[in-house]
Amino acid sequence: MKYINLAEELRSNTYPGRGIVLGRSEDGKKAVIAYFIMGRSENSRNRVFVEQEGGIRTEAFDPAKLEDPSLIIYAPVRVLDKKTVVTNGDQTDTVYDFLKDGKTFEDALRTRTFEPDAPNFTPRISGVVEGFDYKLSILKSNNGDPSSAHRYFFEYSNPKAGEGHFIHTYKCDGNPIPSYEGEPTPVVIHGDIDAFTNEIWENLNEDNKVSLFTRFIDVETGLEETRIINKNK
Repeated sequence: MKYINLAEELRSNTYPGRGIVLGRSEDGKKAVIAYFIMGRSENSRNRVFVEQEGGIRTEAFDPAKLEDPSLIIYAPVRVLDKKTVVTNGDQTDTVYDFLKDGKTFEDALRTRTFEPDAPNFTPRISGVVEGFDYKLSILKSNNGDPSSAHRYFFEYSNPKAGEGHFIHTYKCDGNPIPSYEGEPTPVVIHGDIDAFTNEIWENLNEDNKVSLFTRFIDVETGLEETRIINKNK
């Protein structure tokens, strides 16, 4: 399988929506996590990432302009013991609660479906990282049919240094916006956390990008490095 250049993949798509990258650092020592959000509407763009309890939450940058918080205010990243959960919605809490009860990532997401934002029916994308191993999932409508849900799960064990996988909500821009298709995209992870963070942020569409979270976890020591970039400052 060919691992592609992440910068080129991002630069070629004006609207991948929300995205998750999971992988292993180039030096082989760290688990790698990235989550970004984008927006086309004023409500979607009116957000920032804020740190909380080992993870992050989204907040309205200007509370006076907040319209419907139901699908844009949530905790994208939560940590349970040595597991890090990252998703594009409130299913973060569902996965966290199931794991806490001794159940699985898959069990949790089988209770959820895509977002109720017709006509887009935005997919729910989710990941969980433990050590170097990680899982990804996408919950989609059946080609825009809200009566039928498709759930896909992908599992990656002991990836090689410098390898990762990228999944996002939308295939590209459009009206309605087409959902992501296929398996997570295999990508190359370059450099340290700052190089990785800059590679993503600088290649997301300037008009549509909103916020970015990255984290490198040293698997041997458990030490974490985190970066957050918000377009709204």
